[in-house]
Amino acid sequence: MIKTEKFFFHQPDGSVPNRDQIEEKYKWDLTQIYRNDDEWEKDFNWVSKNIKGYKKFEGKLTKSKTAILECLRFDDQVQIKLERLYLYAMLSKDSDMRVTTYQAMDDRVKNLFAKVIAASSFIKPELLKIHQGKLLRWIKSDKGLKLYEHNLKDLLRAKKHTLTYSEEKILARSLEISQTAYLAYSMFTNTDIQFPKIKDESGNEIEMSHGRFYAAMYSTNRAYRERAFKAYLKPYTENINTLTALFNGNLKNNIFLAQSRNYSSARAAALHYNNIPIAVYDNLLKNVNMNLGQLHRWASLKKRILKVKELRPFDVYVSLFENKLERKYTYEEGVSIVLKALEPLGNEYIDSLKLAFNNRWIDVYETQAKRSGAYSSGTTYGVHPYVLLNWTDLLNDVFTLAHEMGHNMHSYYTGMTQPYPYAHYTIFLAEVASTFNESLLLDYLIKNSSNENEKLFLLERYLNHITSTFYRQVMFAEFEAIVYDMAEKGTALTSENLCRIYKDIYQKYWGEEMKIDFEEEYTWARIPHFYYNFYVYQYATGLAAAEVLVKKVKQNGQHAVKKYLNFLKAGSSKYSIDILRDAGVDMKSPEPVIAVTEKMKLILDEIEKLI
Repeated sequence: MIKTEKFFFHQPDGSVPNRDQIEEKYKWDLTQIYRNDDEWEKDFNWVSKNIKGYKKFEGKLTKSKTAILECLRFDDQVQIKLERLYLYAMLSKDSDMRVTTYQAMDDRVKNLFAKVIAASSFIKPELLKIHQGKLLRWIKSDKGLKLYEHNLKDLLRAKKHTLTYSEEKILARSLEISQTAYLAYSMFTNTDIQFPKIKDESGNEIEMSHGRFYAAMYSTNRAYRERAFKAYLKPYTENINTLTALFNGNLKNNIFLAQSRNYSSARAAALHYNNIPIAVYDNLLKNVNMNLGQLHRWASLKKRILKVKELRPFDVYVSLFENKLERKYTYEEGVSIVLKALEPLGNEYIDSLKLAFNNRWIDVYETQAKRSGAYSSGTTYGVHPYVLLNWTDLLNDVFTLAHEMGHNMHSYYTGMTQPYPYAHYTIFLAEVASTFNESLLLDYLIKNSSNENEKLFLLERYLNHITSTFYRQVMFAEFEAIVYDMAEKGTALTSENLCRIYKDIYQKYWGEEMKIDFEEEYTWARIPHFYYNFYVYQYATGLAAAEVLVKKVKQNGQHAVKKYLNFLKAGSSKYSIDILRDAGVDMKSPEPVIAVTEKMKLILDEIEKLI
């Protein structure tokens, strides 16, 4: 039998294999969704024909609790089939993006989604017309409606921010226009941008690009890092007036929408969607600012090990402890390592992982025209989630496997435990389970490292993870809070103001060891997440919550494990902040931030001891 590690990645001509050259056990089994395309077509036709079924409920929801229940159940039935249709089409398309059949199916189901959204758009406005007391009495007196209680109360929570039908229609028409700033920015930074050419590490002339910039920041050649850094930011500095106008346009759009819906601020509007208290955001910034000491310590240690007079922005990610003897990992070895690393979560969790590994939930290897990257498909009611990988035998693939299986188990337990209305989870919770798994994996690898060099490499890897996923994202969140506040007060946000604000925050976070090149002041102009409307803070809260939960599992054993598994099973049956509190994390307290800084301190202590 041909060894898998030779078969998949070392074709005689060095090419990427076709899908039919991969053993079945390494490809996801989509017959667990639909046995064939014909079955998919049957469900597609059923949804298409039944869209008109919404009409019988229109105008009747205010008159009868029976009509409400029947309507909600009908909507669930349609949505369950729609999600199943979408899952099959998406995974089929991503398996080989050259197959036009699945491209067409993917487009068709997206169009079907749009039709269903339009046909069902009357439901929320009609429910909001019902007097709150009356609707609550109906819920209390009807066993069937009781299932929908949390969602209906959440709808009532938004009532004061819901406008009249005609006003809502006007705002809906403005949504496409409101994307103009982001779309223009995206076209510039992904298509129209012109990067200069520079000399690489070997003296060859190369054109700078997004991918080459990120790779260069890890290079041990400092002169090359500096050249890449300056070349990458040059087009942003040269086009700063256009980028400032786009940035301001995005801010003003979000402020307009928030004010139109009677929110106190754009930030309040963004956090209201998942009922996240403003205090969570404020406390994150406050507590991180009070605990910058470990990041300053890391900057000082980097400067000392690099033996440089001044630490510069292009020194932040360079590897100090390169693992020159980094080994290769077959997929089977990666699976074995992940299973061992996650043993603290107990038999139930490990058995669920084995169910996924042994039943073709995962598409493992890169093949011709397969989608790049990695993802877990999320919760689709009645169907287990799937994971896409592109395994290359590197340690990073092992971490990716642990990360995506964190998402996968979260979706699996949610779908298995919750009824359809709550069989999903919010973005605020999404990165907790994945980061939790990565933390346990790192602990396992460090404890089982074969030499000091490997241990240092792993410790540094986690510090860079904390730096980029926690501190950097909080830094961005602080920048967002400041500029929105200024814009809402009528202060002009010129390019000079924006550069000064960003520079001051960057200096504060990295401390006195950092000398900031003028190009770094323009970094705010290249961050696409600033167009996502208060999104970035959730990366930091997810990592912080995960660290608290990992700590509790280590200290309290099965009691904490049970709480964590309940977290994975909770879906959206409560508000995100309450689900985390039930698991043992109070996101309004300093504890999550302190958990991260304590972990960072332990890692820095260990590095200093080893060197």
